[in-house]
Order: sequence, then structure tokens, then C-alpha cells
Amino acid sequence: MDEVARRYANVRAALERDGLDAVLVCGSEYTGFEGAVTYMSGFTIVHRYAYVLLPREGEPVIVFPSEARYVGEHGDTWIEEQVFVDRPGEWLAYQLAGQRVGIYGLDYVLTVRDYVALDQAADLVPWDVHFDLARAVKSDAELESVRDSVRINVEGFHAFRDAYAPGKTAAEVLAPAEKLFVEQGCGRLTMNMVLVGAEFALARSDTVLGDFCVPSLEIAGPGGHWVEVSRALGTPTPEVERMLEAYSEYYETARHALKPGATAHDVHRAVSKGFTDRGYQLGHVTGHSIGMTMIEFPKIGEGVETELAENMVFSMHPHAIADNGRDCLYMQDTWLVTATGGEPLAGLELKVFGT
Repeated sequence: MDEVARRYANVRAALERDGLDAVLVCGSEYTGFEGAVTYMSGFTIVHRYAYVLLPREGEPVIVFPSEARYVGEHGDTWIEEQVFVDRPGEWLAYQLAGQRVGIYGLDYVLTVRDYVALDQAADLVPWDVHFDLARAVKSDAELESVRDSVRINVEGFHAFRDAYAPGKTAAEVLAPAEKLFVEQGCGRLTMNMVLVGAEFALARSDTVLGDFCVPSLEIAGPGGHWVEVSRALGTPTPEVERMLEAYSEYYETARHALKPGATAHDVHRAVSKGFTDRGYQLGHVTGHSIGMTMIEFPKIGEGVETELAENMVFSMHPHAIADNGRDCLYMQDTWLVTATGGEPLAGLELKVFGT
């Protein structure tokens, strides 16, 4: 409960700073979008959606649509007041009438029917960035969970690597890794793909892998913290070997750039320089904060002036794309910001692993 108190205190301090009466944290079963509710309540959404209402003063409430009564382990939440209603927005509108409320998930998660009811009763303030910044610095307990997720992800990469061979389907290569992830307690919290050319694709049986394979492995372990760790496999083209030179530069630069006081903009410029100097496009965000939601703020990107702090955790994955639109390189790492610089948590050698 000390960890819960820490989380609530940080969020309430941000509410006080921004002049808000409460925050409504929204989560849905869409993979990667359920974690904010877990972070605030301990409940894992199995189906539908749920909300956590945390007032600046008073006790929290977790709110479910009535049809979601039996689609999750409701005893997992530490929140005593659990509300089941046909239309959560109408119930919330009554509770929040006349108040100024920060909404986490306003753009992507809050259902339309609930937004319509709430918008007529309360002053709704988009609060995704503010909420994420309030939880961006991880506690020791959270970092233990992060490291456990990284361990599982690395084991899954090796399972993928052992199964990979040119001519196999993406489904049969990913299957051993997914089996390991489920056995290690990830449950449904996996989002794993392969890149076909420069495009992300599901690992289906009609996707046949060639001499070069770029997996994208993203999982959350039993503690609920997402991580991303993967390496390319096979025989790279000369163009990809040139990209690998830029990757080596990024990796060493990140050790120095990911430090307290640096801005996300400065880190992006530093780690992307090797790619842009060689004329490559970057097809995906360079990096982003990661936690119990898969993608959190701040992102490592152009114009983001948020300063990094010790014990922030970032997923870094520059996505280099050649002018031909086919050759690409995309390898993921989960980094910890320490007092002296960035620490890659996986311990995997940065290279293209051979078959």
C-alpha cells in the first residue's frame, strides 16, 4: 500500500498544480490501453472497459459497465468502492457535476456515450500528458517489475531466434515465444509482430520469412510493466549493414544522452544523428516512456522539451528506412535513466543475430 499511496500522492500533486478537482483514468481491453487502470487500481481489464475516479480529496472509485461484471478478477483491485452501472458516463456525470476534471484517455479510450453525458455536466480537461508525467519516474518496486518483464522478453527473443529459419512462416516462428510469454505470466499482455519490408505485420501463417527477419517483441510480465526488446535475425543486405553502423552509434550515444536534466528533444537529436547523417528516414518514433501503459509520455522526439529524471524508463527503437522503401532496420531496447546515463536493461549484444 506504500506504493499505492506514492502513486496517488504524485497524481494528486499534479491535480493540485493544474487546478483540477479529480482525474478520470480510462482504460479499455485494447492491448496496451488497459494499463493506466491497472496502475491506479490493481485491476486487469479482460473485456470491455473501466474507469478509475480519483478525487483530489476523498476515496477512489472504480467504475464498470454492467455487462463487464464477470470479465475480470474484481478482487484484485485495492479500491473498495466498485460501481457497476449500465451507462458509466451518466453515473459519473452526477458525481462530477460542476467540477473541473482531468481525463486520461480522452482522445482514444473514453467511450462516446460516456463522453456525451460527462461533457454536459463537468468541465473536461485533456490530461494524458500530465498523468503520464506524474507516473514517469518509477519506484524501486516498479523497476523490479520492469526488470522481470525484460528478462521474460529476452527469453522470448531467444525462443523466436531458435525457431527462425528462412522459409518458415511468421506464425510458427513466433509460436514458441508466445508460449513462453504465457507460461511466464504475461497472459494477454503481448503485442508481437514482424516487419515485412518497412511495414509492421501480424505473425500469421501466410507471412513467410526470408533471409532477413526483423521481429518486434513487446510484452508485459506478471507485474504489468510493458517492455520492448528485440534484435534482427539472418543475413542483412549491404544497405542494412550500413544502417547497423548508425545503430551502433545510437547505442553508444544513448548511454550518455539518457541522463537527468536532458530534454527529450535533445536525446532525439543525439541518437538520430547517425541515421539522418546517412540520409535515412525514421519511420517510427525514436523512443517513448513506457510503463503499465505501452506508450506513455514523454516521447523521445522533435520539440519535446520535457526533462528526463532518474528512474524514468524508455523504449528506444529507431526505425531506419532506405530510399527504396524496402530495406529497414528496427531493433528495440528498454532503457533506464540513471544518475550517470542510460542503462540498457536487456544485456543483449547490439548486432544482427545469424541463423
